[in-house]
Amino acid sequence: MEKQTIQSVGFRNIKDADGNVTGFQFKVKLPYYRGIFLSQLRPGTLFVDGERIEKEDIIWNIKGEDFTNEEMASDFHTHWATTVPAVLKVKKEGGLSQGYHDLKYGFCWTSSYMPPIIQDGLDPDKEPMVYMPEFGHHVNERRLLIV
Repeated sequence: MEKQTIQSVGFRNIKDADGNVTGFQFKVKLPYYRGIFLSQLRPGTLFVDGERIEKEDIIWNIKGEDFTNEEMASDFHTHWATTVPAVLKVKKEGGLSQGYHDLKYGFCWTSSYMPPIIQDGLDPDKEPMVYMPEFGHHVNERRLLIV
C-alpha cells in the first residue's frame, strides 16, 4: 500500500457486462492502526475535478462485499482492517476520460476512547478541531491518472 490515503493503484473506469462504462473506482486505506467496524465510519463528500459526487452514488466495497452508506451505518459486525484498502465504486455514466483527475474525499470514524466533545463535532468534510496523528486527516486529496 502507498503512504497516501487515496491509493493510485486501482483507479480505473468500471464497465458493466455489456462493456458500457458505468462509473469509476478508486481505493482508500484506513489511516488508523486498529481498524474499525463499518458503523463507526462517517463517509464524506467526493469531489472529482471540482464536480460534487452525491453520497448515494458511492458504494464501498470492503473485503469483496458492497455496502451503501445506510448499510454501513447499521453494520456492527463487518470490520475494515487497516491492512486492506476499501474500493469505492462511483456511479458516473461514461466514467472519467483518460488523463489526470483531481480527487478530494473526506471520511472519518468514531472511536471508543475519543472524547464525546470531539465525536460530536466530527465532520468528514472538514479537518478535526484537534489534529491527532493516529486518526489521520479527514479530507484527502490526490491527483490520479486514468490510462
